[in-house]
Amino acid sequence: MTRTALVLGAGMVGVSCALALQKRGIAVTLIDRKAPGRETSYGNAGVLAASSIVPLNNPSLYAKITGYLGNRHPALNLSWARAFSRPGWLLRFLWEARPSQAKARIAALQALTASTVERHRVLMAEAGVSHRLRETGTLKLWRSEAGHEAARAEHDFLERHGIESQVLDRQGISGVEPGLNPIFPAGLLIPCVGSVDSPGAVTEAYAALFAQRGGRIEQAAITGLARNGKGWRASTAAGAFEADLVVVALGPWSGDLLKPLGLDPKLDVERGYHRHLKPDAGTGLSRPIYDVDGAYYMAPMEQGFRVTSGVDLSFRDAADEHRQIDGATAAAREAFPLGEVVGETWRGARPTLPDSLPMIGEAPRNPGLWLAFGNQHIGFSTGPITGEIIAAMVCNEKPPIDPTPFRPERYIG
Repeated sequence: MTRTALVLGAGMVGVSCALALQKRGIAVTLIDRKAPGRETSYGNAGVLAASSIVPLNNPSLYAKITGYLGNRHPALNLSWARAFSRPGWLLRFLWEARPSQAKARIAALQALTASTVERHRVLMAEAGVSHRLRETGTLKLWRSEAGHEAARAEHDFLERHGIESQVLDRQGISGVEPGLNPIFPAGLLIPCVGSVDSPGAVTEAYAALFAQRGGRIEQAAITGLARNGKGWRASTAAGAFEADLVVVALGPWSGDLLKPLGLDPKLDVERGYHRHLKPDAGTGLSRPIYDVDGAYYMAPMEQGFRVTSGVDLSFRDAADEHRQIDGATAAAREAFPLGEVVGETWRGARPTLPDSLPMIGEAPRNPGLWLAFGNQHIGFSTGPITGEIIAAMVCNEKPPIDPTPFRPERYIG
């Protein structure tokens, strides 16, 4: 008899899990309240981050804390009401940044991100959207002369981990991106990083591929999850769905579904914003850029140039706070000749665990309940390998990388 699975959440991680399980002969139903790729996976910079191997809470965070607390830095907006509502999570996040943990976390993230471009390249070809892939790298930029030292230090760090990069001066930056205004004296080009011109459309294309191969997609709000004999039942606004196993890949909403089962994954969220702006006629960028001092990405997209903001640590469902995205927009205009804003400002939430690593594996004491969330800023990049890890473990195969650093037991007792 064919095994059955429910995958709850149709972002990049969920769609990737659905495809990987389907490939192994499991009949999969993919369920989300919105169409595939319309939540967190829609709003990122579209970067396939093969070089994102340093956790957000690395040891350098301690030196930056005082600069963040007054909400004057573009990288962070902190809601004190939220911080005081969950002080334990924030303290654990800071505790996990201690130097003794850095080496293992970097190794785990490098294993997770190393194959991201290759895996997406294969999936895009299968889904018929290879034209959306750019393999032109990404460019990190500094606005002060001190950036030369920072760029060199990052280059040396990446080199120690086998990742190629090239330190650029002002002239070198103009050589690779002539459209940029000459305000950046230092830069770092990282060629192995890929990018796409519409992350939402790519996720949607992967979901369409899943459907073409016989997968079932249901758009319905998920209201509950419970055991059903040896299997699982998901309750939705459109009725109940049952299967032998279930994968929770609901990103920042995953904890809401698990807590009634007595499972607290210690999940929290980082909100973020983006805007699209029209570039001036005759100008362009060949790759996404990251302005370190402005704390924003600017990436060429199908809709225009997407400018993303830093982290907004407010309650997940609180009203918008546009301080950061307004500042990022102004900083981006200094860097590049941009015209009018296109469309509305978008806001989303990234799922984050205290150690900045995702949760990938079977839930303790709940056979058949699989967890795949917490990929924070790199969920779009690492969705495909997350799906392969889950599907391999479900089918008792050897996973593509060691799943131990991502085990649910580290936070769910």
